[in-house]
Amino acid sequence: MSTAAACRPERTSLDMVTATAVVVTILSWASAFPAIRAGLHDFGPVELGALRFAIAGVPAAVFLLLTRPGWPSLPDFLRLATGGVLFVALYTALLNMGEKTVSAGAASFIINTNPIITAGLAMMVLGERFGARAWAGTALSFLGIGLIALGEGGGLSIDTGALLILGAALCTSVTTVVQKPLFTRHRPLAVSAWNMALGALVLSPWLVPASAELSAASPQGLWAVIYLGLVPSLVAYGTWAIALSRLPASRASNFMYCVPPVATLLGFLWLGEVPTALGAVGGAMALIGVAVVNWRR
Repeated sequence: MSTAAACRPERTSLDMVTATAVVVTILSWASAFPAIRAGLHDFGPVELGALRFAIAGVPAAVFLLLTRPGWPSLPDFLRLATGGVLFVALYTALLNMGEKTVSAGAASFIINTNPIITAGLAMMVLGERFGARAWAGTALSFLGIGLIALGEGGGLSIDTGALLILGAALCTSVTTVVQKPLFTRHRPLAVSAWNMALGALVLSPWLVPASAELSAASPQGLWAVIYLGLVPSLVAYGTWAIALSRLPASRASNFMYCVPPVATLLGFLWLGEVPTALGAVGGAMALIGVAVVNWRR
């Protein structure tokens, strides 16, 4: 699986490939939140995740068989298994269960503790630098996400659902830092394919009850599952791996602050959901904060 071509220097500025990977990831994951809510009308939280990654995991496994990247070393396999267990299976289960009781705005606020956790872990574990300006931009983005959440109403409360979503954010942060060293030895798409294939395997026991729910599912629920499997999973996990392979972990994660304002924009364009003034201000703050972090002289 190792290859010299997989080892790429990290960028200090966004090139076309990196920028495209970031944009596709943001758009795909922004659309995942309403799709998850649609799917939860017909499927249980873990069952929805099992179906989602069964759809993504099969093509991922076929990709590995066709490209024959080779069997990873034991330490690298443990890092890949971390992605399958935490980044795919546990993250999906925790987020889906949390969204049963937490509003979309509150969920986006809680899940966006991820860049903060990732930056701290990357500094401690990977030795990455994240200066005062970057922390200021991160704080601005985080406050903006808070305004988006408050603008949706329902407030922010610490309950079981909120704690589950916080656990999902922690899963993403830990996986990002654990898997970052893999990209010096392995191709991004191979890492992504291993994550989805292993995650689908972990979730496979829930396919049995999920198959029973399929027969009673509405067309909206079925399309939500298919969409989640193809776009926010198969496509976005691949583009996220490409972005993470080319950027420091802390900086790559910071781009995820663009997801809630983009999700708000998509809701306006597709569903006619008009954002509140507070939400619009929060979205602008989130985007400005990302620009501050990524601005280079």
